[in-house]
Amino acid sequence: MPGLPRGAELIVILVIVLLLFGPGRIGKLASELGKGIKAFRDGLGKDKQEDDAATDADGNIEPK
Repeated sequence: MPGLPRGAELIVILVIVLLLFGPGRIGKLASELGKGIKAFRDGLGKDKQEDDAATDADGNIEPK
């Protein structure tokens, strides 16, 4: 039954990816991915802060 690659299969896939892209490009891709995830989380946090600021002490939403 097909599933996720394990053990030797995973190592072969990682070696092929390394040969295709090279260590420099993989590092840049990982860095950009990390920056994107951080920006996404920051955006989620700002929405939560705005939601908290838009409610009064009783938790009711204040009209704009």
